[in-house]
This record gives sequence, C-alpha cells and structure tokens, in this order.
Amino acid sequence: MKTKLQIAALALLSTFFLQAQQQTKGIIGTTNWMNNWTNFKPAANEYNEATNIIAGTIDKDLKLLKRNTYQLVGVVYVTNNATLSIEPGTVIRGDDKTCGTLVITNGAKIIADGLETDPIVFTSNKEKTERKPGDWGGIIILGKAPINTLGGLHTLPFDLEPLLNHYGGQDAEDNSGILKYVRIEYAGRKLSSLKELNGLSLAGVGRKTVLNNIQISFSNDDSFECYGGDLNLNNLISYRTTDDDFDFTQGAQINISNSIAIRHPFSSDVSGSRCFEVDSYDKIGNTDMSKKMTKINASNITLVNLEENNQGLVRESIYVREDTFFNLSNSIISGFTPFALLEGNIGNGDANLSKLTFKNLIVNNCNGGIASESSSSNSAIENFYNSQNSGIQYTQIKNIELFTTPSIKGGSPDFRANVNNTLAIGN
Repeated sequence: MKTKLQIAALALLSTFFLQAQQQTKGIIGTTNWMNNWTNFKPAANEYNEATNIIAGTIDKDLKLLKRNTYQLVGVVYVTNNATLSIEPGTVIRGDDKTCGTLVITNGAKIIADGLETDPIVFTSNKEKTERKPGDWGGIIILGKAPINTLGGLHTLPFDLEPLLNHYGGQDAEDNSGILKYVRIEYAGRKLSSLKELNGLSLAGVGRKTVLNNIQISFSNDDSFECYGGDLNLNNLISYRTTDDDFDFTQGAQINISNSIAIRHPFSSDVSGSRCFEVDSYDKIGNTDMSKKMTKINASNITLVNLEENNQGLVRESIYVREDTFFNLSNSIISGFTPFALLEGNIGNGDANLSKLTFKNLIVNNCNGGIASESSSSNSAIENFYNSQNSGIQYTQIKNIELFTTPSIKGGSPDFRANVNNTLAIGN
C-alpha cells in the first residue's frame, strides 16, 4: 500500500512539474540546451583545410568520417535512394567559387546525427577574416510529403537539375533522415533577386524525418524554409540571418517548439525581415484549394532583437498572410515593430482572425501589438483578441531582466526566461 501511495505521489508531482514547464514562456529546459554544440562566433573558428572533395552525384550509400574535412564543390546530389551518413564531429566546407550546395533528392536520405559534445558542422571554405553570409548554397531536402500546389508536385527555383528537382506526394510519414546537433554557417547564396538559397530548405519533407538541435547562423536569406510537408521541429536556433528565420508556405503542416530566433538589426534585408513569415501560397492560381492550407503550431518560442533601441532594419516579428492557420503560445517576443503584422484582408472578420491564435505571451519592448497592413482593420483586430482572454502581457523591460544571460559577447548565451522574472516563468 505504501508503495502505491509513493507511486501516486510521484505521478502527481511529475504532472505538476510538467504543467509548470509547459506554462513557462519562451524556450525551456532544466539546463541551457544551447551549451556545448552551438557557436555564436563562427568567424573566430579555425577549421582544418579540406582533405577530401565531394562533387557530382552520390548514387550509393556513403559515409563521411570525422577524421576528414570535406569540401562541397558545386551542386552535389544524393540520388537513387542512397543514404549519406555523417559521423559526429565531421566538418563539411561549402565551396565559395562553385556555390557548394547539398541536395538530398526525393527518396534519398541524410543521416547527420551529431552529438551535443561533437556536432556536425557545415560552414564556409573561406579564411576566418573573409567569411560572410552567402559564401555557399546550403542544404536542400526534397521529400514525398503533401504540398498544396496544383498536381501535388513542384520544383524549387534554384537552378537545380530538372530531372532531380521535384518534391511532394501523398506520404506525410515520409522519412528523409536525421539532422541533429548540426550547425549550418554562412550559407544562403543569392543567385538572383528571385532565386535565393536558404540555410536549410525543406521541401515536401515528411514527419518521420528527425530535425532538432540545429543552429543556422549568418544565412544570407532564410535560415529555415519549409515548402509544404509535415514536420515536428524542436530546439532550432536561427542567428543573424539576413532574411526570415522561419518561413513556411505551400500548405506546410508544422509543429515547432522550444526554438529561438535571435535577430541582429544590421543583419536584416532592406525588404523587411521577420522571425516568422507564414503563408499558404505565392499565387492562389497555382494552388489546389481543396488541399490543406499552411498550419503552424508554435509553442515555447523566443523571438528577440539584440538591439533594444530598434534602430536597424528589424520590423515585425511575425507576418501572416490570408488562408493560413497560425497558433503561437507560451512564448516571448522582445524588440519588434510591431509584434505581429497580418495581411490586409485578414482583419475583415472574425472568421479570418479565428485562424490565428496568440496565447500566453510576453510581448516586450515592441512598438505595437497585433496590427494589420490595412490600418482600418486594427480596431477590429484589437477587439477580437481582447475578447479571447489570450493572456498577452505587454511589458517594457530590458533583455537582461527578461532572459538569464542574453549577451552574445561571452559566446554562451542563455535565453531561457530569467527565474527572477515572475511573468516569464508563468507565475
């Protein structure tokens, strides 16, 4: 009987602590999960010179070894259902002259399963003093999960080999492999004004693909972009990207949790850069409206502008277009103008606004709340969300009070909520 009572007590305590953790705002963890494997000063790292070249097509299983340093030359395709495996601690350097780019084609896999103490690093092949955003292409994964474009298949506008450039299908459970404890640095080459590679492009990628503990730093376009697909994402870090941190389109069905975008005001694009840019399509005429529209469930997210005076190019933290479902909860947003911006016609009625949920948030040092591109809709938006009992708290405090150790200068920041801040820890 005593044992049963002890088990019951432990279960009750576990439930209590789980609920308490779920209510904590922003990124969570009993320890700082950004320690050990991340690097916020990649320009200072001296990587070994390449000992091996990777080029052309990989059409059979291949394993990259930690003892070697690899140079990615040109567009490298993994095809023929092959698996590219990468040992923890391996460094792959993208070639600047040929825009080194890694493409995992439809049916192939990448197994980049790093360790907290030995992450896998994709970075620039340039010397320390010469590295800059867009030195190389990035990583592209093409899968068989659903997208909402007409015909259910599509291609990316990245000048890829036509026969290998396709994604989409019917398999939401599709498995393209693992990216875990991986850093991607200085990627995102802009091929033209309309053709911009991302740090990590996920096109029609299915939910059996494991994507967590990934840091993308100094991308010259988006850090993470999902074109359709069905994914669970967690422990993602986007740092000093030029364009958007997390971009979702083409009917993407995404659960993203415990992730952070750290923006720097002078690493943003003049066209306007956001932490989240969410839409269901580029053109409604290219979209099968009977298919799922983009739906993003985001929880325990931290979006932070490092410059609290807001003098740079950072604007709203979130931009949502019509016909899109977006739910944000238990999160912290600090230093944007405004907090969220909605496409003009979303504010035309409760039916549109009900697709968007903002709940249990700290909105700190933001010049404006949830606003519309059409200012005439702002009062209706304000009334709608005020009536939802959303638990949005607008504050004006410094980052150093809101977060545990928000300074990047020391190289080991901790953006978990400051335990001395009762708002942030959910009390």
